[in-house]
Amino acid sequence: MTVSKLMLGVVLTGAVTLSGCTTKTASPSEYSGFLSSYEGLIATKTATGHNVLRWTSADFKANNYNKIIFQPVRFYPEPRTTARISEQTLSELLAYTNHRLSSALFARLQPVGFSAGPGTLTFRGAITAVDTSTEGLKPYEVIPVALVVAGAMAASGQRDQNTELYLEGELIDTTTGKPVLRVVRKGFGKTLSNDQQTVTADDLKSVIDELTQDVLAFH
Repeated sequence: MTVSKLMLGVVLTGAVTLSGCTTKTASPSEYSGFLSSYEGLIATKTATGHNVLRWTSADFKANNYNKIIFQPVRFYPEPRTTARISEQTLSELLAYTNHRLSSALFARLQPVGFSAGPGTLTFRGAITAVDTSTEGLKPYEVIPVALVVAGAMAASGQRDQNTELYLEGELIDTTTGKPVLRVVRKGFGKTLSNDQQTVTADDLKSVIDELTQDVLAFH
């Protein structure tokens, strides 16, 4: 094999490995099974410009509802701690999510405990994954020499890593018992310097802050 063919092989392998690392929305293989259905999800942009997958019932009108039953967000499935993601991080992240999200929903809709009835929605949601992934190539890096170097850095764990938070949620009309809105959201927190750095709740709080802004702005 000539040197030029060898270099081409390395470049192509690096491109395939690195270019697909940071998709903006969750793929079907990343769905957790928490939602009652994943049919009809469509990629769309939120008020903050975030990419999400969302399905909305044709009959749903936000103005028809003024009350909400908030089921606290939980982990689904039950998370496993790792050397990089501790029990403390998960607990702090869950508490922050429930505080911020419930505050945003209650700013728009009256909380009513478990009192179902006309004009009332039930919210159910879950954090379905906390993850890290190697950061994709920036445009200026997509040249043969830089690509080879970037690939070597990724292989050795030195390349920057994204922190990722996956959430799934749905709103259910309490009168009919049927969902009127479903969302699958993949958010990116702070960038870590390598694959050894631990993930903290602070690294991912911006994802929840963006989510609450979208809840307040949704119409």
